[in-house]
Amino acid sequence: MISEQPIRWNASYVLASKARDYFQLSKFTLSFMVVFSSVVGYWMVPGVKLEWSRVLLLFTGGLLVTGSANAINQIMERRTDGLMKRTAGRPLPGGRMKPAEASVLALIMSLAGLTILGRVFNWSTAGLSLLCVLLYGFIYTPWKKWNSLAVLVGAIPGALPPLIGWVAGSGTLSAGGWALFAIQFLWQFPHFWAIAWIAYGDYRKAGFRLLPSAEGPNRFTALQAMIYVLLLLPVGLIPYFMGLSGIYYAGAEIAAGLFFFYRALNLYRFCDVKSARQLMFGSYIYLTIIQLVMLADKVKMI
Repeated sequence: MISEQPIRWNASYVLASKARDYFQLSKFTLSFMVVFSSVVGYWMVPGVKLEWSRVLLLFTGGLLVTGSANAINQIMERRTDGLMKRTAGRPLPGGRMKPAEASVLALIMSLAGLTILGRVFNWSTAGLSLLCVLLYGFIYTPWKKWNSLAVLVGAIPGALPPLIGWVAGSGTLSAGGWALFAIQFLWQFPHFWAIAWIAYGDYRKAGFRLLPSAEGPNRFTALQAMIYVLLLLPVGLIPYFMGLSGIYYAGAEIAAGLFFFYRALNLYRFCDVKSARQLMFGSYIYLTIIQLVMLADKVKMI
């Protein structure tokens, strides 16, 4: 009699591999970080009730929509992904998934996420989320091969999540949501240029033009990163001046902003991959600190 145990193990391996591929297709870790900023936007709405069930639904809907946008990105870039060392192992260029399967998954995730956001919160939230998918998947993605303005285009869907969370909590496109949008919009330029500096060789193979200088990684690129971090310092204080967060947030934002600027300055001084990597991690540290302190120091307005 043939044992069923090896068959069960094989089935379990296939299911685990397929689940891993779906996680890769949706860029789950990146999606998680993006959606967290929408939860921050939701909680920052004055007088919003802290209902964990609604927060969980916002998170779920956001993950589905963001995962859909990332899947569309990988479908459209499956050939260029195969040219780059860091992306060649993804499900589509790796041959483990067909474009049709990925397209069906992207459609299901998008419809499910938009339905959750529209029915549980409001259709303005769903509409902004759909705008994110369209901008990221069908405008930013092909633009990357045209010129470096793709970073500007991509910064819009990248900055919309906190505004989406604000609209989910308030039902309006009011000033507080736009302040959160502005912070995340400016933050993306030094963050993404640091990544593009590190991965410049791979991006050049794929034909992506993502650095502000046509000559690639140089002091002009580093100077641009410094300028955007400097702009971010006063813009990051807008929630304090609007009365959304208190003095502890203001202090944390200034300290984190100066740290971020120091990392950008080092990139200008040394113009090397090590400094670019430090700037990239510095950008994560900055955004994480200000979002957490912003929530902790929220001014309770009715």
